Parts: sequence; C-alpha cells; structure tokens
Amino acid sequence: MTEEEGAPKRTRKARNANAQTIPPPIASTERERPAETLFVAELEARWRDLDAFNHVNNATYLTYLEEARLQWLREVPGPWFDEHSMPVLAASHLNYRLPIAWPARLSVMLSCERLGNSSITLAHRIADADVPERLYCDGHVVLVWMDPHSGKPVPLPQAIRDSAQPAAPAA
Repeated sequence: MTEEEGAPKRTRKARNANAQTIPPPIASTERERPAETLFVAELEARWRDLDAFNHVNNATYLTYLEEARLQWLREVPGPWFDEHSMPVLAASHLNYRLPIAWPARLSVMLSCERLGNSSITLAHRIADADVPERLYCDGHVVLVWMDPHSGKPVPLPQAIRDSAQPAAPAA
C-alpha cells in the first residue's frame, strides 16, 4: 500500500477550506518599519556569501547584523565596554522574507526595541539599498552586558542607554 492509498482522501472542497485558514503572506511594503532608526549600515553581498542555491546563505545574515552592530557601536559617544563590562549576543530572531541574490547592495537598519537593566534588544531590517521596500530579513537580537571574569550581567553602560534613546524634539 502506498502512502497516498493509506491516507484519508480529501475532496477538493476540503482542501480549499483548509487553504483558506492560512492567511496570505504580507507584502514587504505592508510591514511596519521600526519607529526610531538608530543606525543604518550599507553593506555589499559578497560572492563568498552564496550557497549552493546561488543566494546568500541564511547564516550569513547574522554576519551582516554583527557588522551593522559593530559599525553602530563605533559611533556610540562614550565608553561602552571595558575589562569589566562587555556585550555578548544572548538571543537572535530572524524572519527570512526573501533570498538575497548576488550582486546586492544592502541596507541594514537597527532600532532599539527594548532597554533593560543589563541588556538591549535591537530590532533589525535587512533591505535592498536600491529598492528599500524589498525586505530580505527582519527580527531582533538581544545583547547583554556582562563581566567577562565573573560571567554575571552588569548594568547597561550609560553611553549605550543614551545612544538608544530617541532624540528629544527641538524646541
């Protein structure tokens, strides 16, 4: 008996009814952008980033996000790490929306989703730099500041806290 013979037969009507319960995908132009963009990094997809399917490997998206975070951190005015306080990546959540083909110019946008006592949650969007409504990936990462010697969390540096706050409107 084949797998198909053993499975219950479904009518076309039943299959269509099930299909209607799944919402259609949201077009990238309908997705919300983060309210306050902290930083935008412009990156290029590299030939070496491609996988066997001839698009950027999904693990490489994490490298793009890391590069954008490091570029942002270089611009943070004031100290954001020392021998007793360093950021570590505690969590990452990526929604892969579209494959990235080579060549591609990318725009990686970071925004502050949440500030904690010792952590910051950064929302991210990876989009096409030339066609911004072409969204390749969105999601967020959590960075926790910790003491590398003890392995325990430490308070978020004030420079990070200040950099992640939206600018006050001009009077």
